[in-house]
Amino acid sequence: MTFVAMSSLQLAIFLAPEASSWSTYLNYPGAEVWKFANLFLFIGVGVYLLRRRLADALHSRREGIKRELLRAQQERDAALAQLAEVESRFERLDTEVAAIRDRSRAEAAAEQERIKAATEIEIKQLREQAQREIESAGKAARQELRRYAAEQSVRIAESLVRREIRPEDDARLIDLNLGEFGRRQL
Repeated sequence: MTFVAMSSLQLAIFLAPEASSWSTYLNYPGAEVWKFANLFLFIGVGVYLLRRRLADALHSRREGIKRELLRAQQERDAALAQLAEVESRFERLDTEVAAIRDRSRAEAAAEQERIKAATEIEIKQLREQAQREIESAGKAARQELRRYAAEQSVRIAESLVRREIRPEDDARLIDLNLGEFGRRQL
């Protein structure tokens, strides 16, 4: 409060009517010092009255800016960490792709070998089955051939017997067979 009082007192003395020699000089156009003095007095009173509020506002603004800077720093650090992780992943990407290619080639080769082995087993089974069917068909054909040969033999023998045997030979054979049959019955 002393500053305001002193400034007011000085201004009152400065602008007193007995200093008439100064009043014309002070009212000189373009050199109106009293307007500057009034401005400094107004600013001084304003600063004195608003000093606390202004200091508190500037302090809270400074703290807010510090918090924002810290948050921005943390976000930047997090972004840099993510960038480093992405870059390391990107650097490992070539090795991972090569590993995946090698693994897929190995799996393809293993699958090819498995299919080849399964095909060979299936071919072997089909050959064995075909061999069994051939043998079965051969047996059936031989059996059919034997039956046919037996029928033909019987037919040829029958035709030979009919041609060769005369009716008197036939009667004699019948008598022999009946005589033999009668002996057995006794």
